[in-house]
Amino acid sequence: MKLGFLTVPFPDTPLMEVADWAASSGFDSLEVACWPPATGPTRRYAGTSHIDVTDLSAARGREIVDEIRGKGLSISGLGYYPNPLHPDPAQREAMIGHLRHVIVAAGRMGVPFVNTFMGGDQARSQDDNWQEALRVWPDIVSFARDNGVKITIENCPMIFSANEWPAGHNIAWSPYIWRRIIEQWGGAVGLNYDPSHLVWLMIDQERFIHEFGPHILHVQAKDVLIDRDGLYERGTLSGGMGWQIPRLPGLGDADWSRIMAALYRAGYDGDVIIEHEDHDFEGTDALVKRGFLIARDNLRPFIPREN
Repeated sequence: MKLGFLTVPFPDTPLMEVADWAASSGFDSLEVACWPPATGPTRRYAGTSHIDVTDLSAARGREIVDEIRGKGLSISGLGYYPNPLHPDPAQREAMIGHLRHVIVAAGRMGVPFVNTFMGGDQARSQDDNWQEALRVWPDIVSFARDNGVKITIENCPMIFSANEWPAGHNIAWSPYIWRRIIEQWGGAVGLNYDPSHLVWLMIDQERFIHEFGPHILHVQAKDVLIDRDGLYERGTLSGGMGWQIPRLPGLGDADWSRIMAALYRAGYDGDVIIEHEDHDFEGTDALVKRGFLIARDNLRPFIPREN
């Protein structure tokens, strides 16, 4: 395995400066954020554009990979997490259009994975959203295949605010839906497994890894703290709002020794990418870096560096 991080929390720092810090701090890889260049307010932890993929030539793509490799790092995947099933047709079209740019860039760079969401309309049921996914996603999957890239989808319900309630903006979080995804597109689409979401969803981590282990292509390491007072006040039908608190690995309720043991048993040997959404370590680059270093130290015992 390799230990790295998602570059999103450094929106104003050039990619190569982020890579220099990562290499000097003992990380092995980066998941590179590839949102469209932001011109206005964006969702929290979205909008970072470390590679402008809208007009990336093959030569420039290889140059970026070579420069990253020269620092002793690899690129685990290109990350862009929109809502490809957005109910507004114009927004959906724009998001899928940019996702295609990310796929083309990954193919030109020789990066194996594009990490994203399946999407969802929060006003519709999972079954209704699945029918829409069957209409929308075949073209995306075919496009990725044509570019020599696999899609990994994070198991995050994307329900953090009132405008995402009650069903969230990503349906690919439950075994119920993941069995369908694998039956439909297994081999071309896999899991970007984030254990934090299973904690508050009360889905058994080890059982999930055992069942879907062969389809876990990428791992995002994030933790979550359950605010028991918030849970008491709001209850489970709030969809986690007011009581699921994102934390860095080792600072929440996830049992990383059991999670990592289950991943090894399942044969996973890819990247483990720290995803930083911890309010206690944001606001300045120094705090963000401190958070990443805490997560590094908590996870490194499970992921020894290769000689």
